Amino acid sequence: GARTGGDAMSYLLDANVFMSAKNLHYGLDFCPAFWDWLVHKGNTGSVFSIDKVADEIEAGQDELTDWARDFGQVLFRRTPSTLVPQFTQVSTWATGQQYTPAAINTFLQVADFYLLAHGLAGNHTIVTHERHANSPGRIMIPNACLGLGVRFMTPYQMLRIEQARFVLGPHA
Repeated sequence: GARTGGDAMSYLLDANVFMSAKNLHYGLDFCPAFWDWLVHKGNTGSVFSIDKVADEIEAGQDELTDWARDFGQVLFRRTPSTLVPQFTQVSTWATGQQYTPAAINTFLQVADFYLLAHGLAGNHTIVTHERHANSPGRIMIPNACLGLGVRFMTPYQMLRIEQARFVLGPHA
């Protein structure tokens, strides 16, 4: 339905957004602004992720794990039992496509399945580095989004839309 206070977007982040940021463009050591921005937006409720993504980050056992643990309350939402209809919708879509049984099986066990259910339930935009690809052996998030009518974009698109500004502070 219509949202009050303008059409503010809410963004639901895939695990690879956090992992690529840590490994590549926004290392926790040299670009703290990116991580501060996530927490700030998490506090306003416009940027967040889910418990299953937190679990995938937890498995990494690195500095990202520590960061996620510190800010988990703000950023990683629990999956409520009320999402059953959305889970059914996502699994029905997945099994109705031309994917291999292994691809479907994997998809239903990873965070992607939960992200899509959350995205459907809350009309959120899913943020991912994954690309649309017609691969019978793997269900890509953008393909599932298109099939289910969920918006998706890259982290860079989200940062531009939200007018994030990572500027140099005073030199220490």
